[in-house]
Amino acid sequence: MQAHVPTSVILQDLVNSAPESQVTLDWLLSSLRERSFGIVMLLMALVSLVPGASTIIGILLAIPAYQMMVARRYPVLPQFIAARPMPTRRIARVVNYAVPLLRSMERFIRPRWRTPFEATKRVVGVVLLLLGATLVAPIPFSNVIPALAIALVAFAYLEEDGVLLLLALMTSVVSLAITAAAVWGTVRATDWLTNL
Repeated sequence: MQAHVPTSVILQDLVNSAPESQVTLDWLLSSLRERSFGIVMLLMALVSLVPGASTIIGILLAIPAYQMMVARRYPVLPQFIAARPMPTRRIARVVNYAVPLLRSMERFIRPRWRTPFEATKRVVGVVLLLLGATLVAPIPFSNVIPALAIALVAFAYLEEDGVLLLLALMTSVVSLAITAAAVWGTVRATDWLTNL
């Protein structure tokens, strides 16, 4: 079995090998390969916590979720997004902030209870699709628990931590149940008000 390389090391190596002036998302995703799904999930989870952004992220999340379900090696984005250049220094700044945090988390999150990679990818894709759908729900603060669940799934997937993945999937089920209950309650309340 190939030795696991921590995500912090991969990101640092990525910045060190980046072109001097600018990079594209396509370059980043192809460089990260299988790890790129985890990075995309993590970024989307963080952005979905921003008020008003969760609906857009919920829709966009369907792209990597579907690609994981069909077992693509790494996410493929629309060309107009993938080819857009970004300054290397900006990417380096984000990575330099993220790496120390990841290193501290990697003390606790590590490869455990490894599962077959392709099967895990498909399960995670289904869970992401469902969580993305709950992000679209126009209920105040309904984005927080799904976003945290997605972030947990991302960390577990990145570090091949089966224990954390199990915890993340349980959190996802709780998140889906809470959203379903909130939607059901809203529908019942609306129905009650219209019958007054």
